[in-house]
Amino acid sequence: MRGLFLLVVLFASACTSSTVIRSSDPESRIYVNGEYMGTGEAFYSDEKVAFSRNKVEIRKDGCRSEYHSFRRNEEADVGAIVGGIFLTFPFLWVTEYKSSHNYDFQCQPNSNSSD
Repeated sequence: MRGLFLLVVLFASACTSSTVIRSSDPESRIYVNGEYMGTGEAFYSDEKVAFSRNKVEIRKDGCRSEYHSFRRNEEADVGAIVGGIFLTFPFLWVTEYKSSHNYDFQCQPNSNSSD
């Protein structure tokens, strides 16, 4: 019974991966996959399968938006690997995000001209 409990805990934790996204400009707004996550720094977590891609947009009023992306293939997930040995389908989550993603946001003024 104890082994089954451990297996369930490993499987449940193996599906979720998290990362912190930071912008060098503390006033910039961070969006992941079009959803607002925070200003300057944001926490992102999901249960997507390995190699899934996420789009990051950093915005600030008066500046051009910057676009970045990250994939769920940056680190191995030991829990999913162990769970996959016993159950096979946890192999879908064998990778995780890095613990943080840092982006240097340099405000490039919008090219909107007013006549």
